[in-house]
Amino acid sequence: MECEGLETLFIKDQTLTIENAEKIVGWALSHHLMQDAETDPDAKLVLSCESIQFGIGILQAIQNESKSLKKSLKDVVTENEFEKRLLADVIPPNDIGVTFDDIGALENVKDTLKELVMLPLQRPELFCKGQLTKPCKGILLFGPPGTGKTMLAKAVATEAGANFINISMSSITSKWFGEGEKYVKAVFSLASKIAPSVIFVDEVDSMLGRRENPGEHEAMRKMKNEFMVNWDGLRTKDTERVLVLAATNRPFDLDEAVIRRLPRRLMVNLPDAPNRAKILKVILAKEDLSSNIDMDAIATMTDGYSGSDLKNLCVTAAHRPIKEILEKEKKEQAAAQAEGKPAPALSGSADIRSLNMEDFKHAHQQVCASVSSESVNMTELQQWNELYGEGGSRVKRALSYFIAPSMQWIDVEREGTGA
Repeated sequence: MECEGLETLFIKDQTLTIENAEKIVGWALSHHLMQDAETDPDAKLVLSCESIQFGIGILQAIQNESKSLKKSLKDVVTENEFEKRLLADVIPPNDIGVTFDDIGALENVKDTLKELVMLPLQRPELFCKGQLTKPCKGILLFGPPGTGKTMLAKAVATEAGANFINISMSSITSKWFGEGEKYVKAVFSLASKIAPSVIFVDEVDSMLGRRENPGEHEAMRKMKNEFMVNWDGLRTKDTERVLVLAATNRPFDLDEAVIRRLPRRLMVNLPDAPNRAKILKVILAKEDLSSNIDMDAIATMTDGYSGSDLKNLCVTAAHRPIKEILEKEKKEQAAAQAEGKPAPALSGSADIRSLNMEDFKHAHQQVCASVSSESVNMTELQQWNELYGEGGSRVKRALSYFIAPSMQWIDVEREGTGA
């Protein structure tokens, strides 16, 4: 592509990164093709300054919107120091940077989240009749580690245009007795002020586990009670949208009152071979790949891998060409030193070869699956999903618990009639 008169463009107070420049060219190309659809595919494409200016205008509009959103968060009137401290950790949707397109596979989970979160925002007129169609205010994402639960939460906040409040024990606990409850109350009052907002509680079992635990401190139990009290009354106005999104690897450790407040429970399971291929395509979308790369073959040999494991596999494969260059440079420097010649120039990014199948086969020998599909935790997750998850059979089957000292399986009937 070319652009006539590119040097005549003047952009005031604008710093362009490579990523932003690529976006401008993409928007300019779309504008050019809309204006001139009969372009010769074999000829060099010549963009006009008008098309480039169109792309710059879109970029500036997006950046101005992000700045105004940050400014609006700073203008929020906080009632106390607890809200003020939490406000500093709120992430605007434009700063999260994760969309559903960045997540390979999980189509059923993404469709359900779009229906529960995005659709009420996009078509509110369909959800205003009666009381039963009010938006869902609690969603639980559960499943084995590394399957993309946190990424889904970020994508929900981005796609819904909601402010993201990430809650952890460090953000709501204090050494002073009683301040933990005040922090919890501030979370919901602040979420109401900056709505639409998503309150994300990662590893929710560590914060809202069973209250009958005998070793639990009294302050922790009071904080859980305060969380659930504010949760039920968090939407004071119908126009405000506040969603509590929780994620955990151990849903069976949650308190029953917490499960009741999470009416939609979605299992994010280990991907099968077709979904692993989709995940690999997303991870390797911007990488330089050889023509012999077979995504389906890589997906087949990575049985039992989670999305996180596939990312680690690709990272390990990408390091192999760099290691080859370093070894080559080391040999060349040693040979030059032995012959008394000056050291050769170091290699650059252009010298790194494309990734090939051998790189992935070599990485497969180093990176293994972090979760076993036959582990005790996976069995318990499947059984919990059958009883409480979306689409479960609801059949009361015997739950299996693994007793380590005797190394035996014991089936305990749910009704408690026998073992």
